Amino acid sequence: MRRGLWIGKFFIFGVLCLILIGFITMNLWNWLVPVLFSGPVITFWQALGLLLLSKILFWSWGGKGHHRGGPWKGYYMKKRWEGMSPEDRERFKQRMKDKWCTWDQDGPNRNSGTSNG
Repeated sequence: MRRGLWIGKFFIFGVLCLILIGFITMNLWNWLVPVLFSGPVITFWQALGLLLLSKILFWSWGGKGHHRGGPWKGYYMKKRWEGMSPEDRERFKQRMKDKWCTWDQDGPNRNSGTSNG
């Protein structure tokens, strides 16, 4: 019985938070956007839609954001690194550099083709 009461309180708190965030979003939009950008005034439901759209576009759906792999990922990578020979480490570093460091391909004068004046 206590667990059901706790779940009910949590659900009600979540709904109230969603309503509060929706009204804050709606009021901030209606206060700023029409004046600054000549944009439209929006309703509460449109504000909730904007929040959902921003969740889809900009936020992470997976708990801790960009920390994919959980807390053990760093531990396993460290153990793997310690198990590599110095040649393997250099080969690994070179592969990562080749894959991710594409800005070094042009050298220090990568903007030499543009005129400065």
